Amino acid sequence: MKRILPAIAFLLFCSAIANAQPDPRYKIHDESRPAPPIVAPGTFSTQEAPGKPPSDAVVLFDGTNLDKWVSQDGSPAKWKVEHGYAEVVAHTHNIHTKDSFGDCQLHVEFMEPNPPHGESQDRGNSGVYLMNTYEIQVLDSYGSKTYADGQAGAVYGQYPPLVNASRPPGQWQTYDIVFHGPRFEPSGKLLRPARVTVFHNGVLVQDNVQLTGPTEHGERPAYKPGPDKGPLALQDHGAPVRYRNIWIRDLGN
Repeated sequence: MKRILPAIAFLLFCSAIANAQPDPRYKIHDESRPAPPIVAPGTFSTQEAPGKPPSDAVVLFDGTNLDKWVSQDGSPAKWKVEHGYAEVVAHTHNIHTKDSFGDCQLHVEFMEPNPPHGESQDRGNSGVYLMNTYEIQVLDSYGSKTYADGQAGAVYGQYPPLVNASRPPGQWQTYDIVFHGPRFEPSGKLLRPARVTVFHNGVLVQDNVQLTGPTEHGERPAYKPGPDKGPLALQDHGAPVRYRNIWIRDLGN
């Protein structure tokens, strides 16, 4: 029993910090409680045009240039930009933002190549990397089979999506992601694992799942101590996947 109790205590602690609690400084319906800031909501995208981001969002790609992005080596991003989208250019490597982000709400739109090419993991493969470390898989999973924790909407190598909400190749798709990054004690000990919620085309596919650590192919490495923020990255896996309308909101907690 003595061995079990610390584990239970840790799980309860993780659960407590992952869920917001009422602020004890205020009574119920307290008129003196500060009002939340006003944010003008955005608009929904259509297949013909991207929507408008919320007023407090940081726009990372608006369809005109990749000035806020760089290649892995820090040189200018080499992906193709035209007609309001950025397209992966094979073998030019991943791109990542110049700025770093931690806890956030992220919106990404992508389109799989049409006509489709390849099978399984060779079919429209790319990825969205939170803090340049934790991958939400981008793949053409419309009528195409692969391993469950590697299809579209998966936390790659960790959690399959709850459902397959993929649209056909050649149509714009959306990821709306809520991410809470890991926290570490000054000693380097893990204090809080990362958690992520993902909506794929408006459908919940990851429900506040607890990440086991960084993304790697064929393994699940342990967490390594690091900062609370990191760049957002998009993967070059050789397929001409297109991206548009990428914006992010800092959740600040």
